Amino acid sequence: MTSSELWTRATADRYDAEENERSSAAFLGPTLAFLADLAGDGRALEFAIGTGRVGVPLRESGVPVAGIELSEHMAAVLRRKIDEETLPVTIGDMATTVVPGDFTLVYLVYNTITNLLTQDEQVECFRNAARHLTPGGRFVIELGVPPLRFLPPGQVAVPFDVSERHLGFDTFDLVEQILVSHHFTRDGDGDDDRYRRDSSRHRYAWPAELDLMARLAGLELERRVADWSEEPFTENSAKHISVWRKPSP
Repeated sequence: MTSSELWTRATADRYDAEENERSSAAFLGPTLAFLADLAGDGRALEFAIGTGRVGVPLRESGVPVAGIELSEHMAAVLRRKIDEETLPVTIGDMATTVVPGDFTLVYLVYNTITNLLTQDEQVECFRNAARHLTPGGRFVIELGVPPLRFLPPGQVAVPFDVSERHLGFDTFDLVEQILVSHHFTRDGDGDDDRYRRDSSRHRYAWPAELDLMARLAGLELERRVADWSEEPFTENSAKHISVWRKPSP
């Protein structure tokens, strides 16, 4: 067991509804194209596959996909969509769990590596990815750039969403590199203004730190772009898609 916080049954059951926009074909199109191109004729392994928001449509596009997922509740939601033979999922943590076979692609989307709350575990995640990759295979991570430029002296919170049904902000521990995402989600309708409060802890990391983790795992940075559409990564990019390659002998 790693330091990742387990997703509960209630969270798993409402996850797809809350991520409905990010699950649309229009939104996922560039993501699936990017990953399918890297997988080529090989197999893909998704760390922290969750409810299959990316893994299921990637499998349906023709890429053989397997997954690792810590939360049995999240995996149970995925299993309602696709059977085990078509998309096998192993229950376990992404830092140490090993699944059979070799893969041309291992990937982590939507900031999920930050669920590992220590640097050591994040390093082990890179090593686990390298362990599963064939020579020439790639490890891909989608991760936000820590928004510390928005923190004036004395401020510890940065809002990331202010909408009709959701208020979200992150608070930062700058010494331990821990952020806590706070969510206030409106569950009621009309005059019923009930809000549900949730929070989750994450260990943020800079791109350069990830590159060093990759080197420790024997991987080499191949490219870094700002999004799945492959816009250039700049000092103003809010997130990055990074691709590391396992060298051939």
